[in-house]
Amino acid sequence: MIEATNLTKKYGDHLAVDHLSFRVEKGQIYGFLGPNGAGKSTTMNILTGYLAATEGTVTINGKDIQKEPEEAKRNIGNLPEMPPLYMEMTVQEYLAFVAELKKVPKKDRARQIAEVMEMTQIADMKVRLIKNLSKGYRQRVGLAQAILGYPEVIILDEPTVGLDPKQIIEIRDLIRRLGENHTVILSSHILSEVSAVCDHIMIIAHGKLVASDSPEGLQRLMSGSMEIELTAKGGEKQLFGALSELEGVEHLESMGDTKEGFAKVKITSKDNTDIREKVFFALAEAGLPIMEMTHLEKSLEDIFLELTEDVKSREPAKKKLFAPRGRKKPNPAQETVPSEDTEEKSSSGRGALAEEVKETVKEGK
Repeated sequence: MIEATNLTKKYGDHLAVDHLSFRVEKGQIYGFLGPNGAGKSTTMNILTGYLAATEGTVTINGKDIQKEPEEAKRNIGNLPEMPPLYMEMTVQEYLAFVAELKKVPKKDRARQIAEVMEMTQIADMKVRLIKNLSKGYRQRVGLAQAILGYPEVIILDEPTVGLDPKQIIEIRDLIRRLGENHTVILSSHILSEVSAVCDHIMIIAHGKLVASDSPEGLQRLMSGSMEIELTAKGGEKQLFGALSELEGVEHLESMGDTKEGFAKVKITSKDNTDIREKVFFALAEAGLPIMEMTHLEKSLEDIFLELTEDVKSREPAKKKLFAPRGRKKPNPAQETVPSEDTEEKSSSGRGALAEEVKETVKEGK
């Protein structure tokens, strides 16, 4: 559906997007994750044709966004971080204007406008001026204009910014429904939002793509080994004795006694092997009943931090345009001892200035 190849964007010396390549398949919800300043919004603007890339290409449904912009943009609905709204229009007037811009057939306009207003729950606001709407409703109007025309790809840049918790839940539900018939790209730095609605996650840092997989695939990729926390009835030595020789166990760590007669350990497996069944039978055979067993998984937050902290920018060191405030420290290599002539000139200069001030004071009197 969308293919980005070797995307690069420079602003002077600043490298915002660094040779970025990825594919977006049809019928999925993609999460585009990254810290502030990672290049998410710049990439979104390139995908929608709002910005031209310094290098690289973007094709949407086989159409190059720079060479065939009109054909490519027919397939895109876009909600930028700041929705492109006309404040003096009513909601209905604005959507009618957008429908005309998108060349929605006249016979379908009224029906489509009614459908997207119902979908985004703004039908009750259709005669209100946009400038009199709350931020949440303005965001919904922006989302309605992105959906209008039913494009195959819908790109949403921070769609829940400034919304209250109830509105966030409603927008997430709407995004899931859109994912049934459209390809959705959701840019956000809110990890819970991405993990709640996305089928596939792309993580960007310093303009580079550092990971691209499903949420489950990222967890498997980053975990490396399975970790289990286990509480069992019995002593710590008994637990270690039953588990230390078990096939697939790489490391055992004591978590201390939880209470009298119970012990807690953390088990790390080899090569991410699932050893829970073996652990169950080993402890059952040893007469150590399991009271609790928990599979420890890395959260999306852990994965995000690990991936983005490891990536360094290729951006060159910035030159200082101005010297820091305060007195400039002398360079010892450039210091010179004043000569007698210099001292005499300085003294005579100060003396002449003093005499001039005295004369001025006398004349003033």
